[in-house]
Amino acid sequence: MIVRTVLVLALSSVLTACVSSGSKPVLRTEEGRNQARDAYIQLGIGYIQQGITEQAKMPLKQALEIDANSADAHAALALVFQRELETELADHHYRKALAQGKNTRIQNNYGSFLYEQGNYKGAFEQFSLASQDTMYAERSRVFENMGLTALRLNDNDSAMQYFERSLRLNPQRERALLEIALLLYERQDFVPARRNYEAFVQLSDHSARSLLLGLRLARVFEDRNQAASLGLQLKRLYPASAEYKQYQSEQ
Repeated sequence: MIVRTVLVLALSSVLTACVSSGSKPVLRTEEGRNQARDAYIQLGIGYIQQGITEQAKMPLKQALEIDANSADAHAALALVFQRELETELADHHYRKALAQGKNTRIQNNYGSFLYEQGNYKGAFEQFSLASQDTMYAERSRVFENMGLTALRLNDNDSAMQYFERSLRLNPQRERALLEIALLLYERQDFVPARRNYEAFVQLSDHSARSLLLGLRLARVFEDRNQAASLGLQLKRLYPASAEYKQYQSEQ
């Protein structure tokens, strides 16, 4: 409730400043319209960050009434509908946002949306476009996403290359470290697999996949205590997982 009040007060203060900044009404000047639009967008994003997607729609709708071509407003609405599982509306607003021009952040988000829908070729296309922006602050995430999509497209060699590029940009990308370790294990390159796995463990809590990989590597290097410890964690934390069933079958 406190955060919501702050957001509303922030919007009110911006609109009030617009009104008091001159003799013309707020929405009759380009500066005033831009400030009002941006304030509505920020209010909508604030609600999204709180997980209140229902209340995000109205300010975003108002932003689009001021500027029907606002890429940021369309992108925020796309995220709202994505979270509400309104996939057609989400896709529509992502496309409207990207129709306004290249935007790396939106391309990456749209790619993630398409990945969720199982449209891996479409997702890869969006990630590829986003990866071309060499100044994008989250470029390591884009390459990680490309690697994950390549795995879905059964192209493990390309996936490895994309994960390596991701880690070259940011050595602390946890998912890239784990996926490389898994790929190296499958290739029986056990020493680099263990190196990447250990780097992952330093950064992240265990998942069922990482526990299974860890105990398999422990067996390869004949570390029985480690294998037993990870097996117990897998049983305790993920007893219904496919990884635990796989572990049991390998016993």
